[in-house]
Formats: sequence, structure tokens, C-alpha cells
Amino acid sequence: MKKLGFITLLIIMLFSVVACRQKPEYQVTLDQGEAIMLNDNYRVYYEIFVGAFSDASGNGMGDIQGIINRLDYLNDGDLNSGKSLGVTGLWLMPIMPSPSYHKYDTTNYKAIDPQYGTIDDFKQLVDEAQARGIDIIIDLVVNHTSSYHPWFRAAKEAYRNEDWDNPYLEYYTLVTHEQKINGRIYYPFAGDLYYEGNFWSEMPELNLDSALVRQELVDIIEFWLNIGVKGFRLDAVKYIYLDETARNVEFWQWFMETVRNVKEDAYVVGEMWAGDAAILPYYAAFNNFDFGMSQSSGAIAATANGIEPINSYVHYLAGYKAAVKEINPDAILQPFISNHDMNRAAGYLSLENHRMHMAATLYLWTYGTPFIYYGEEIGMRGSRGSENTDANRRLAMLWGDGDSVRDPIGSTYARDNQINGTVNDQISDPQALLTHYKKIIMLRYANPEIARGEYTPLQFDNHFSFGGFLSTYENSTVGVFHNTSDAPITIDLSQTTEHTFTHIRGYAGLGIAKLEGQTLTLEGLTSVILK
Repeated sequence: MKKLGFITLLIIMLFSVVACRQKPEYQVTLDQGEAIMLNDNYRVYYEIFVGAFSDASGNGMGDIQGIINRLDYLNDGDLNSGKSLGVTGLWLMPIMPSPSYHKYDTTNYKAIDPQYGTIDDFKQLVDEAQARGIDIIIDLVVNHTSSYHPWFRAAKEAYRNEDWDNPYLEYYTLVTHEQKINGRIYYPFAGDLYYEGNFWSEMPELNLDSALVRQELVDIIEFWLNIGVKGFRLDAVKYIYLDETARNVEFWQWFMETVRNVKEDAYVVGEMWAGDAAILPYYAAFNNFDFGMSQSSGAIAATANGIEPINSYVHYLAGYKAAVKEINPDAILQPFISNHDMNRAAGYLSLENHRMHMAATLYLWTYGTPFIYYGEEIGMRGSRGSENTDANRRLAMLWGDGDSVRDPIGSTYARDNQINGTVNDQISDPQALLTHYKKIIMLRYANPEIARGEYTPLQFDNHFSFGGFLSTYENSTVGVFHNTSDAPITIDLSQTTEHTFTHIRGYAGLGIAKLEGQTLTLEGLTSVILK
């Protein structure tokens, strides 16, 4: 029945193509195979800023129940239905109590911020997500707390009372003026002591050499994993011991050992925002976001915009993957194009010229576990602007169906800048970016070789806009090829690879793909999967 449903969807889509020939349509063809999610960590994740996603209470603040209400949009439990986006993982930005709108400075590691809901709400979300095959990871900030955290307040109280045996005096990095380390930021604590606060005066750094603090972390890890989260997204991993890579990696290896003692198959992703060379050592502890692929200057956007040749992108991925696997054979890459700390991708990847579509295909049809930032799939915009506020990058999701969720405090981004429409505008539009995301995610699941396979880059000399790779998984090989130009390209694949292709598994883009023998014709801004 699932397959029949998908075929029906394709017939409807093909009818739409015939009915609207006056303008180009995004198309997809799936010749065989069914979309399935294997029971592993090669998923498609979706990052959510809870406060701006969906409001179930009607007070303007996004909440946990709002996410529950949108689960059918994210994944309706049938990867072949064509109705939902089809993500199989959620990353929730901080959900713990905090005085800040972004909640990266918690006051309680074992609770849900009341603005978002309750622990019972969260447990319901975990249960209902798991029923649809969705894993959940949550943001965990361990290098600092809020200055309002009871631990920090207890430390200050202990100092005032000269209670030198109070354990909370050990919880934070407290130093004299002479003990300050160059390059780190300090603020007055009490007496002649200073506390470290590299992000902000209201975010005091924890003393993670303390056995007491580490035991607190053990308890926090157990608390959330026992509730049912799959794992964590770790914030600012280089700030444990600022820029001391070896010490940081050693700490995170301890952290991961603790995590795996509770949940052996937990999924953890670190934020090491730096160049590839600086990221690589952290793969010894956990998977990391691959920042070299992201933003307007990253490998994905540069390739999708026709600035860099597709061959360079394919070989870059192969080289980076090989370097990561040398450090940790079990590591998984985490490609993405933007997140909550970056300007939104639709600001530098044109929807009108279909460059946003191409960028999506480039990173969703490659090895690893990609992360989509909420609203990316409908082309939401948002940048810091002259006011220099990250709130503009975390704007309210554009549902277009009366959802009362509002933009976060401090945002100044004009709604008139959102020119690409809402979910409601795109949900039934065969040409919409949202439709494209649904298609390419579905095809990714139907071809498990793409996410998991041994990666073989192919070299197409004298072709700036055409390139691709082979991916082999469990003795099955697919070829993924892209044409990033506006013009059709015809290539004799036998001149580049000895692998023989027999049919097209699927294609997505402005045009169609044709395979005659080993000769592939790929129309402009179109990608194809060959078997």
C-alpha cells in the first residue's frame, strides 16, 4: 500500500507537469525502491528553535506542544506518503530554564523552561516522535551556566559567609588576578577573586576539573537519556579549556564514555566552529558539524552558485571524509548549510534561479547525517542586519495557517523580506522548494547507499558544472551526478568509471535525466541517482 501511495503521488505530480508546461517544473522520478529508514544513525535531522517554531498555547511563544502538533508535517510515520518532510531526527535548541530568550545559560539542567512546557510535555514529544521513527537530541551546554544558577548563587553566598568548605566554591573557575590566563575573559566574583566568562558576564564558566562538577554531569546525562533522548548537541566544545585542543578532546572522551555507559548507541554531535583542520581532532570523541560545507563561503553554496566546479566539491568531500575516518573509523559526517548562528541560506542561494534547490540536493544526497535548519525548506530569510542581533536568524516559522508564534525578543527583521512564502503557500505546489526537499529526502531513504556507502569520487576533466561519485553499501552501488549549470550536458560515463549503470533510480531538478547505455544526458540544474 505504501508503494501504491507513492505511485499515486507521482501520477499527480506528472499530471501537474503536463498541465503547467508554460513554466519549468521541479520533477522527480523513482524507478524502483521504497523509502526506508534503517535502524542506525544515518538520518536527516531538523534543527528547531522551540520558542519560534509553533505555538500551541496561543501566547505567541513556541512550545513543546507546538512541536507535537507539527509532527505530521515533519514525519507522518510513512516515508513514502509524500505528505511530510520526512526528517528522522530532531535537534532541539536549549529547552532548559533560562533567563535569556535563546536559553544558552541554564538555571536548571534537569527541567523544561516553563515557557516551553513541562517534563511531561517533553516525554509526550519523545514518545510520539519515536512512534514516527524520529530520534531527538537536545542542546547541552556544559561549559557554563547562567549567573542565576543556584550553584553560582551558592558559591557567592559561601564566599560572603566565609564558608570555605562549601563545595560550590569548587564549581566555577575562580582565580586571582595573577592566575588569569591570557586570552580568556574574567569578571569580578568577590574579594580578590574573578570568574571566567568567555561568552558573557552572565555565563560563568564551570570548573570541569572538579570531580563534583563531573558527577553533576553524569547525573544530567543519565536524567535526559533515561527520559528517552537519543543524545546531545554539544555547544561550543572548544571552550572547556579555551583553545587547548588536547585537553578538550580528553575531557570530551570522558564525557562520551559516560554517555555510552548509559546508552551505547547514543548520538552526539559537537559544535567546533572552525576550519576543517581544527575540527578533525574532535572526531576522536564524537561527530562534529562540518562547518567547511556551510555558509555563503562554504563548499555547498560555492558549488551550487557555480563559483566552484562540482569536481572540487566531490573531491573535497572524499578527502575530508577520509581524514575523519582516519581519526575515527566509526565517525559520521554532519553536512549542513546554515544554523541558528548564521545568516539564513535563502539570502545567498536564490530560489528564483533554483540555486537553493541545487544546494539542498548537493548536501542531502551525500554521505553522512545532514542537518536542516527549520524554515530552510521553505526558503525563510534572516540575517543579523545592522542591529547585529542573532534573533533575526531565529525568526518565527512561517506556517501561514494562523499559528500565533511570534518572532523572538530583539528581532528586527521585516516580514516584507520574507518573499518565498509560507508552508501553507508551498504545501501543495509541485514547484515549491518544500516539495523539492520532500522529494530528495524520500529518494535519499530509497537509496541507503548514499548516506552510508564507501565513497568513490569521479573525475570529469574539462567539465566545470558536471560531476559525481559512486557510493557502495552492502555490495550495492549507486552513482550520484549533478549538473550545476543552466544548460544540458551529455556525458559518456564509461570514459570515467568501469562501473556499469543499468537504470535511473531517481532524479530531481529543473529537467530530466536520460540514460542510454552508459551515456547520461542531464538537463540544467538537475541531479540524478543511477544504479
